[in-house]
Amino acid sequence: MAVSGLYGLFVGSVPGLTATMAVALMVPFTFYMDPLPALAAIVTMEAMAIFAGDIPGALVRIPGTPSSAAYTDDAYALTQKGRAQSVLGVCLVFSVVGGLFGSVVLMIAAPWLAQFALQFTSYEYFWLALLGLSCAALVARGSPLKGAISLGIGLFLSTVGLDPVDGYARFTFGSADLVGGVSFIPAMIGLFGLSEVIRNLLRFDDDIQVCQTEKGGLFKDVFHLLRRRKKSLLRSAALGTGIGTLPGAGADIAAWISFGVSKRCSDTPEEYGHGSLEGVSDATAANNSALSGAWVPALVFGIPGDTVTAIAIGVLLMKGLQPGPAIFERQPELLYTVYIVFLLANLLLLAFGYLAILAGRWVVTLPRRILLPGILLFCVVGSFAINLSPFDIGVMIGMGLLGYYLEANEVPIGPIVLGLVLGPMLEHHFMNSLIKSQGNPVPFFTRPVAGILGVLCLVMWFYPFISYIGRWRKR
Repeated sequence: MAVSGLYGLFVGSVPGLTATMAVALMVPFTFYMDPLPALAAIVTMEAMAIFAGDIPGALVRIPGTPSSAAYTDDAYALTQKGRAQSVLGVCLVFSVVGGLFGSVVLMIAAPWLAQFALQFTSYEYFWLALLGLSCAALVARGSPLKGAISLGIGLFLSTVGLDPVDGYARFTFGSADLVGGVSFIPAMIGLFGLSEVIRNLLRFDDDIQVCQTEKGGLFKDVFHLLRRRKKSLLRSAALGTGIGTLPGAGADIAAWISFGVSKRCSDTPEEYGHGSLEGVSDATAANNSALSGAWVPALVFGIPGDTVTAIAIGVLLMKGLQPGPAIFERQPELLYTVYIVFLLANLLLLAFGYLAILAGRWVVTLPRRILLPGILLFCVVGSFAINLSPFDIGVMIGMGLLGYYLEANEVPIGPIVLGLVLGPMLEHHFMNSLIKSQGNPVPFFTRPVAGILGVLCLVMWFYPFISYIGRWRKR
C-alpha cells in the first residue's frame, strides 16, 4: 500500500497521467500478487492519485486528473492571491474526510445503494449527465450565457468521431486521428496549462515570481472551515457517494455537481470562479467520496462503477474471484478487505499527501523564466503520453490557443472540458432512450427518478429567465 501510494501520488501530480492509466500499468505487477494485496494496492493508488491531481491544479493551473478540473480555477486564483498553503491544506483534509465518509457508507449501505443504482436506465443517466452539464454552465465564472457558450463548444467537440448509433464518421475531415474523437486529456491540458503559459508570456517580467506564499501553517484555515461548514461537508460527501454508486458516473460528475450545489447554497456565490475556498472544499470532498461509491456496484453486482473498478474486476476475475451477490456469503473476506483498505488508504493519504504538498510547494517560489518552460514540457509530455500520438500534441496546442482567446474575452473554459467528458455519455443515453421509446419523449418523465431529475434540470435552465422576467415586471 505504501509503495502503490507513492506511485499514485506521482502519477496524479503529472498532468496527462490519470488514475485509470496508473491502474492499467499496475495490472502486470498484480500477476505475481495474491488477490487481497493486489486489491489493496489498487485502492490505495486510486485514492492518492485523485488527491494528487489537486496539487498541479492549484499551483500551475493544470488539473492532474479530470475530476480536479471542476475547481482548478478557484484553487489557482487562491494561489495567485498568496494562499497556496491554505487551498492545498483544505484539499488534503477534505479529501480525507470525504474518503472516510464514503468508506463508512460503503460498509453500511453497500447492498441497498447497489440495488438503487441498478434501477437507473438510459433515461436517468441522460438526465444525470444533463444535470452535471447544467451545473458546469450555470456556476461557471462570468455570466451563465458565456458558460452556456463554453459548454456548447465542448459538446460540439464531443461529437467529433464515430456516431454512437450509426457508426458514421462526423467532423473528421478525412483524418484517421479524429475517428476516435478529440481526446479530452490533451484538450484539458491545453485549455488549462498552455493557455496559462501563453498568458504569462505575454506579460512576462523576468524578476517577478509566480506568487508569494502566505505566512502560517498548512492547516491554518482548515479547522475553522471544518467547524463552520459541517453540514456542507456532509452534503457534499453524501452527494459524491451517491453519484459514485451509479455505474459510469464517477468522480468527475460528482465534483461538478457538488460544486454547483455548493454555489447555489452559498452566502457568497460571487466568489465562486474567482477563488472560493468553500467551493474547493465541497468539490474535493465529493470526488474522493465518489471513489468508495464506485465500488458498491462493482462488489455487490459485479458491475464496474468507473474505469478503475472495471480494471479491478478484471484483476479479481483473473485471480478466480467472482464479484456479485454471492460474494457476501462465499467471499466475505474480500468485502472486509476493501472496507479496511479504504479506511487505511485515506489515513495514509493524510501523511503522504502532506509530504507531497511540501515537495510541490516550492514550485510557487520559482521565477517564471524557470517555471514556464517546465510547465510547457509537462504539457507536451502529458499530451503525448496518453495515446503516444504526436497528433494529441497538436490538439493540446490548438486547445491552448482556443482557451487563451476565450479567457481573454471572459468566457470560462471549465465547461468545455465537462462537455468533452459527458458529451458522449449524454448522446449515447439520449439516442438509446429515443430508440426504446420509438421517439416518444414522455418516458423521459414518467419514471419517478427520471422525472425528478428532469424537472430539476428544467428548473435550473429556466430559473434565470423567470427570475429576470420577475425583476423586470417589478421595475
